[in-house]
Amino acid sequence: MPTGTPEPKHVPVMLQRCMDALAPAISRPGAVVVDATLGLGGHSEALLTQFPEVHLVAVDRDPVALRLAGERLAPFGDRATLVHAVYDEIPEVLADLGIDRVQGLLFDLGVSSMQLDEADRGFAYAQDAPLDMRMDQTRGISAAEVLNTYSHGDLARILKVYGEERFAGKIASVILREREKEPFTTSARLVELVRNAIPAATRRTGGNPAKRTFQALRIEVNGELEVLDRAIPGALDVLAVGGRIAVMSYQSLEDRLVKQYFAAGATSTAPPELPFVPEEHQPRLKLITRGAELATEAEIEENRRAAPVRLRVAERIRERR
Repeated sequence: MPTGTPEPKHVPVMLQRCMDALAPAISRPGAVVVDATLGLGGHSEALLTQFPEVHLVAVDRDPVALRLAGERLAPFGDRATLVHAVYDEIPEVLADLGIDRVQGLLFDLGVSSMQLDEADRGFAYAQDAPLDMRMDQTRGISAAEVLNTYSHGDLARILKVYGEERFAGKIASVILREREKEPFTTSARLVELVRNAIPAATRRTGGNPAKRTFQALRIEVNGELEVLDRAIPGALDVLAVGGRIAVMSYQSLEDRLVKQYFAAGATSTAPPELPFVPEEHQPRLKLITRGAELATEAEIEENRRAAPVRLRVAERIRERR
């Protein structure tokens, strides 16, 4: 387990782009901004530094991340409030703090650099490690438990839906056969089995063939899509008029959910036959980004983990009626 004051291992993804996107909403005195995915605190540190009058509320489900980020953000004193919570709990966190509305929200979805880099967490398929994958290791079931207990149908489903894996059924069959010989405990064995289950022609393209399986297991273990499906509408409900929300997604399932919620909020709810749109049916969001913005070549060169990112930003323009 890492100890001591954390040194940033990676530049936070699209850092200045996110600061610029939120700036019109959080530059005003008394603004509150929520970092929904604190991680090692790189985005939070930039928010507190670039916006000296902002108050930050940051949440993370990972107790290790909270401890390390807390050390990093300690110089900012009571301007930063860190809370152990999952980001679908943000409305409850804010209510407990007596905060009704916030001016900014930032989501950096997926697995954090710290979790990828700490081998014993089991997120990375490139190194042998215990098959855990829990972002909060104090609760829930591990990836090993999923592999060793799920039915063929459930394994195939999560591999196909969450990993978008073409060979989900075949991989699930191999997992069931091999776990009868010996339960799964570490990642190297799973990587090798997935590699062998996929046709040779497919293995030659698209990077490590275990990537999709590991993504699917991580999403299942942490309930990521279900959490996100609750988190975005909850975040929009606490966003003040004039406030902005920025969301960085790293795979299509996340981005699709965010796109749907943003598009719905930016669309009139009036029946099409009405000659005018009443106030209560006016859109409550304005889309700041045109579609999803991608990282630039310079941003990817600075941080290779920015390559798959999709950034969407929206502004609250009307209260819900």
